Amino acid sequence: MTTNSQPFRPVDTSKAHPARVYDWLLGGKDNYPVDEAVGEMLPPEARDAARQNRQFMHRAAAWLATQGVDQFLDIGTGIPTEPNLHQIVQDIVPAAKVVYADNDPIVLRHAEALLISRPGGVTDYIQADVRDPEAIVQHARHVLEFDRPIALSLIALMHFITDEQDAHGIVRALVGTLPPGSYLILSHAASDLFPELAELVVAQYAKGGIQLAFRPRGEVERFFDGLDLVPPGLVTATDWSTSTPATEPEGSGIYAGVARIRP
Repeated sequence: MTTNSQPFRPVDTSKAHPARVYDWLLGGKDNYPVDEAVGEMLPPEARDAARQNRQFMHRAAAWLATQGVDQFLDIGTGIPTEPNLHQIVQDIVPAAKVVYADNDPIVLRHAEALLISRPGGVTDYIQADVRDPEAIVQHARHVLEFDRPIALSLIALMHFITDEQDAHGIVRALVGTLPPGSYLILSHAASDLFPELAELVVAQYAKGGIQLAFRPRGEVERFFDGLDLVPPGLVTATDWSTSTPATEPEGSGIYAGVARIRP
């Protein structure tokens, strides 16, 4: 079942948007010249990072589904790119419920067509900004049961939120609404793994009017304060796996982790 009754809002094609730039980096077609212009300025490693983020999400979501988690709140979902999170988890738990949120109106236009649930499960979508966590949670309560574990997914999102916008406080507020036994899935661009490359990416996004806040490991780790990181802990996106890691893992400038809210 899919639930969604929001009216379409106009898409601003005069300014680049992170969701559409991300779509371009993944090889998608749901973007505009202004988004492509930003993508063209980025180094080739940006495409690798987009792919690595998606692959991390796939592994983390699948692992949580095998652990019995059947409720997911995915904020900053981006333009649908198969397989989407609900397809990953509903292949394992057909009755899983997934609520998506993004602040780009173009995502809503694709949500009704592409975010289609298995018959026994539920997918839902809200156009909302992570900087308004209360609105997202209020909507999600109509679909998800907040007295049972929920996995909160923040993939490649929080590095678009600056310290002045209280990035860590936003995550704390979202996590604070979740019941014990819930999980946080988070990936975040690093400022300290490949510093010169990170500076270049930040500068090129800025030229397109998009502000980035890449962070060092310690600042990324703060998003997991008070939570229990699942092995292998906070590592690079390509190193995160609950099975035996590759002997020669691909390099990555993305930190990633999954953590559990203590009972």
